Amino acid sequence: MRPARDAAEIDAARQLRIRVFCDEQGVSRDLEFDGLDDESLQLVAVDETDVVATCRLRLIGESSAQERSAAPECKLERMVVESRLRRLGIGGKLLTAAEDWGREQGAASMVLNSLVRAKPFYASKGYVAEGEEFIEAGIEHVRMRKAL
Repeated sequence: MRPARDAAEIDAARQLRIRVFCDEQGVSRDLEFDGLDDESLQLVAVDETDVVATCRLRLIGESSAQERSAAPECKLERMVVESRLRRLGIGGKLLTAAEDWGREQGAASMVLNSLVRAKPFYASKGYVAEGEEFIEAGIEHVRMRKAL
């Protein structure tokens, strides 16, 4: 698990997101590609052939130089694992790498909008649901958080 190294890996991560979010889950490409990729870190897991898992990380709530009292949060977004490799621990390793990056950036917590069906996965990694479930891109989600 590491940051994408070049444009080819970023494109492979985008293609994986299209296969999972757009093709499998029916999310429109306009919603999937929201213009935030360029300001985000793209983490990838790569096998001998291609990117097999990815997620996007952004620091949110960063304060100005005059207001540095509050640490930013790290927001995990667009986490996907190639369908043939799910349930093999890759998602957990990717999540650990994301948390490590967030800590390195000084984030106090990791936040994410989980698919409701993925809530048990995140809960098993120490994430706690916040608030009510909501619909995003036509799919039920719940906001979750973990202190780093």
